[in-house]
Amino acid sequence: MSAAQKYRSIFRPDLFAGQHILVTGGGSGIGRATAHELASLGAQVIISGRRQEKLDATAAEIREDGGKAACIAFDIRDEEAVRQAVAAILREHGKLDGLVNNAGGQYPQPLEQIGKKGWEAVVANNLTGGFLVAREVYVQHMKQHGGSMVNMLADMWGGMPLMGHSGAARAGMLNFTETAAIEWGAAGVRVNAVAPGYVASSGLDSYDASFAAVVIPRLSRISPLQRLAEEAEISAAIVFLLSEAASFISGSCIRIDGGSSLNPKAYPLPASDRSKPYRGFHRAQRPRVLGDAP
Repeated sequence: MSAAQKYRSIFRPDLFAGQHILVTGGGSGIGRATAHELASLGAQVIISGRRQEKLDATAAEIREDGGKAACIAFDIRDEEAVRQAVAAILREHGKLDGLVNNAGGQYPQPLEQIGKKGWEAVVANNLTGGFLVAREVYVQHMKQHGGSMVNMLADMWGGMPLMGHSGAARAGMLNFTETAAIEWGAAGVRVNAVAPGYVASSGLDSYDASFAAVVIPRLSRISPLQRLAEEAEISAAIVFLLSEAASFISGSCIRIDGGSSLNPKAYPLPASDRSKPYRGFHRAQRPRVLGDAP
């Protein structure tokens, strides 16, 4: 990549000038792409995650591209760690205008094989942790100053086979989003969500070989658009929801799945290559598991 390359965002370069935005899970995948785009639009981004080295690497990329980035490592599942981390961010930066509640994770397994420990771990990652971060950002700052939050869901509509723990957590996050939008609206806080379908992101490389060999080759055929999403296509929706253009949108969820959640199953989806992806992220890293697939 040439050092002169920049994020090719469709939004104006100064859209978030002067704003401070926290992106959880910002060291990789969708979080990394979103942090890059927000920084390219003038935001001071603060990225968080559990692994300091990943955060440092992403922050260094953003600075190399001319953006402003800071990072802080903590576990979103640890209530006291979340409380202290948000307080530390506010001490250093003075405010938080936006939150991208992106951190999470899961693993494939049939419901009958999921143990209590595994279930609780995934729910903590994808629901409880997001609640804790949102609550602390609200209580410690946005209750007095307003702001915008975007929560991460998934294509869990109509069930999520082999990911039942994650599907249940993501469905819970949708209800949390709607409830928070009602309770926190009077404080000038908007709370929305995005629900990506399958994305050509680094997360695909985290699944075991059997899942990768059997399931992943089928993913691009699930959507009527007959392809996977790009990280930049998820980031663009998040950026819109954080922006002033979405000032009267709260409690909503944007499905970014190429229509896969609408597929009635009985209708045969014809093969097609006519849907052209938006590849705005100049540092996107193609998942190894996809090989040379389009």
